[in-house]
Amino acid sequence: MTADLVLDRPARLLFLARNPDCVARQLAGATLSGAQAGPLRDDISTDEITPVPILTHFDEKLGRYPYTGFRTGDALPVGKDAVRLAGINVVVAGKRYGKGSSREHSPMAEKSAGVRLVIAESFERIYRQNADNIGLYTSTDLGLVERLQRGEPITVDEIVAGRDALSAAIVKAGGLLAFGQSQLRDVAPASDAASMNAGGPPRTLFEKIIVRHLLRTAATAAEPAEGMGVFIRADWRFIHEYYTGMAAHMLHARFGRPLRLVDPERIVVFEDHTSYVEESPNHVRAGIVPNVRAMCQAQRDFASAYGLRQHRTLTEVEAANDPGDIVAGISHAMMAEHYALPGQVVVGTDSHTPHSGALGCVAFGVGTTDMANAFVTGAVRLTMPGSLRIELDGMPPPGVTAKDIVLHLLALPEIRAGAGVGKVFEFTGKAIAGLSIDERATLTNMTAELGGLTGIVAPDAETARFLRERRGVDAGIEPWMHSDPDATYAATLRVDCGALSPLVAAPGDPGNGVPLSSLKERPRIDIAYGGSCTAGKREDFDHYHRVLAWAVARGLKLPDGVMLYLQYGTTAVRDYCVAQGYDRTFAAVGARILQPSCGACANCGPGSSTDASQVTISAINRNFPGRSGPGSVWLASPPTVMASALAGELVSFAELQERHAA
Repeated sequence: MTADLVLDRPARLLFLARNPDCVARQLAGATLSGAQAGPLRDDISTDEITPVPILTHFDEKLGRYPYTGFRTGDALPVGKDAVRLAGINVVVAGKRYGKGSSREHSPMAEKSAGVRLVIAESFERIYRQNADNIGLYTSTDLGLVERLQRGEPITVDEIVAGRDALSAAIVKAGGLLAFGQSQLRDVAPASDAASMNAGGPPRTLFEKIIVRHLLRTAATAAEPAEGMGVFIRADWRFIHEYYTGMAAHMLHARFGRPLRLVDPERIVVFEDHTSYVEESPNHVRAGIVPNVRAMCQAQRDFASAYGLRQHRTLTEVEAANDPGDIVAGISHAMMAEHYALPGQVVVGTDSHTPHSGALGCVAFGVGTTDMANAFVTGAVRLTMPGSLRIELDGMPPPGVTAKDIVLHLLALPEIRAGAGVGKVFEFTGKAIAGLSIDERATLTNMTAELGGLTGIVAPDAETARFLRERRGVDAGIEPWMHSDPDATYAATLRVDCGALSPLVAAPGDPGNGVPLSSLKERPRIDIAYGGSCTAGKREDFDHYHRVLAWAVARGLKLPDGVMLYLQYGTTAVRDYCVAQGYDRTFAAVGARILQPSCGACANCGPGSSTDASQVTISAINRNFPGRSGPGSVWLASPPTVMASALAGELVSFAELQERHAA
């Protein structure tokens, strides 16, 4: 490829249009203009670019599969090998491209298929950063489309114009590992402890934490500003089985063996997605269970070779035979239960890493190359974001949970228009003060769906109580751990939580939220699922039990044809439920209890749909097409999920109680 040109051959474009026939015609060889292609699909998620079964690959084989989960209309118009065989090297899409999971497999699949440039109206942060890191070009300049179709050359300098200096340097270097090899050999703290506590401009809590973790490098400035690329030190780095094999592969290919990992005692490895893979219709149907087992073994081998701490969730059979003292669970929930502390920085290869922000730390997701680079340099890349102040006023009425609050936020026009993309969501207000850490974690966890970098809540007495009672840690809340009164925010969003009622999000996107009371037609339910990082916490199970215990007391059970799955987020949550006797209530109503794992949320176990006609009500965080099987998924709070399971259709707990009032 010519050094300064994006393409080394004439452009062959694929418009990811709303019309599936247009997509199919392009893959069959037709050349369409933007006008002929028609409106572009918005909100294309990484689940659609690379569905879960593909994630067992981490090399050039990924090039056979890009967009095989892309749904437009009722069709899946892109088959295996279609992009590569069609010679596509430029892809064009709509808004918020690459939303959802942090999987680097998506841009890697595109690049391995021959795509060199993705043009979209806007990108989600992690996707675009992942693309930068592996040398896949991206642009939000739709004017490039006509230029490419006229045969005009596009230079790399044009592609990086307007990007922050660090992103531009990484793109021009050919990716992050190449950049890191030349620029990050010697990193050091940018400031000493005394200067951190000295005066300065008013800052948000996020900014204060970043300044305390800022690294001085040859490529970055000492004082960060919004939009500037920086490198920071993380207190904790964690990775799970879908990413470790890829990270090991790229590191060993570039640096050989053995590697010199920086602060390996601060790296945590989780096997948390695949405990139920033998029962996952998605994996069994695709015949990739052996691939998954090989992927897990690759992670175990890497962790053992470098002495990294590991947490592995046992299978149901292993747990029944000899659970021992295993401490395990979903990675980001485990970080909050065992590792993260106020004022720290936590990074992980999962978009729901912001979960730990409920404790007053900075926690955000990164891709495989970012983590691989952090393993060998100790430096984590960050583009300094703006912050949104989310003022939650009033106290939520009975039956309204943090999940209802976040579904309301997701449906706001400002958020739907992209106001939260790449931002820090700082949650504050009277409602926040009254929420437990588990409920706060629901909000920070789902900043991923809000499009944000992370979510954060300033630590307070509730934080100290959680750390003391749950973890036996007496962590003092330091005086600096709050936002300054005059700190700058991109915007402030206010929500009167006292006016909210139970919400649901209609299938297709978490932003499709509506008050449940506004639905005149109530869909029937085939599957109800309570679990995941978002809804597998101790207080979530308190909600599940409260509804189901009410039902058991009245002799109610699940209707015929309804399946209810309850999956613990961590072993600590499981042990709490057993100690409380919740498991007996769950069994009495007919629920299936599952060991801690990501499970159906990631289409990795029981609770996923198996047929397009099935309807699920779920407490998980995402309902993108294909996310939890081929059926339709409604999102709701833990109480609403349980009530709906008992009713066989969408209802709130209050509505269910009214139906059975004596």
